[in-house]
Amino acid sequence: MNIKKIGLTALAGSLVAMSAYAGELSISGNADISYSEYTGNENGDDRNTQTLRDADSNWGVTQGMTASGSGELDNGWVVSISHALTSTGDASSTSTLSLDFGDGGVLSYSDNDIGGGLQALDDITPTAWEEATDGPVNERQAGMASGAGFSYTNTFAGAVVSVQYSDNLTAAANNDEGSVSTAGTDNGVSHSIGVTYPVGDSGFTIYGGLGTEGRADGDDLDHDTIGFKFAMGPLTFGAQRNTEDDSAAAAPLDLETNIIGVSYLVNENLSISYGRHETTADGAIDQEIDSIQAAYTMGGITVAAQNSQADNVANTQGATSEKTEIRVSFAF
Repeated sequence: MNIKKIGLTALAGSLVAMSAYAGELSISGNADISYSEYTGNENGDDRNTQTLRDADSNWGVTQGMTASGSGELDNGWVVSISHALTSTGDASSTSTLSLDFGDGGVLSYSDNDIGGGLQALDDITPTAWEEATDGPVNERQAGMASGAGFSYTNTFAGAVVSVQYSDNLTAAANNDEGSVSTAGTDNGVSHSIGVTYPVGDSGFTIYGGLGTEGRADGDDLDHDTIGFKFAMGPLTFGAQRNTEDDSAAAAPLDLETNIIGVSYLVNENLSISYGRHETTADGAIDQEIDSIQAAYTMGGITVAAQNSQADNVANTQGATSEKTEIRVSFAF
């Protein structure tokens, strides 16, 4: 009888404790409309340039929504949760839980797109809008993959340090608490570190990092990145190099991606940019991507445009993919 009482008391206490963690989530989203047009002959997989260029409509409206909320705990820590919802709102594509310890940094877990570490530095050269690789389809580049896992970020002596750890980047997403992933591929452990350091008031920012990406066959990928940005008045220039070393004994695919980007703030409303990616692969032709972009803001309306063109997509001779897009965004 006493044991039952203890059990009920503990259960009641746990229910009270659980109710203390309940909070309100707010729904947010973007009001964007876009016109996109593809050209080229690349046909790498089901979603390829040849299929997209024959689209029966070129218009699209942003459908994503995010449910998010945050609150401060009694000890001063801030906990945040966000769920990126599908267009129907009945499922989450990415869920992220974060703990902000103040001067102790920020610890996060995501079930699908953790970022952080080296992955956060995949391309941070300046642009007016998107990365140069945002348009072309099935392009290839050296870079740390994202997926499920933990990240921790803090600032030390002016340098922003971010580390990432995952027991399996390709674990199945949308795992509710108390559940496990069984639908993914077990690629093993991945980890990385990235460092960003603004050099005083010089306008220079240097960054770099390294990491290892696990794979199911045990032939891990070793990554490293080094780069810089320099801002002088309205002009910002950046360059970086990403490398990816395949540890496979037979036919390894080693990649190196070199990136440059330059942006110019014409006035307080208009910015323009040019970016270029070159990816080399052992024994193959170089993949080349060029992107020109512009963004103009007037009040609560932003009009952005890009033309991004890739030659020798995925280091395949003669494969091309080009995207031209105009997007109008409304702030409300």
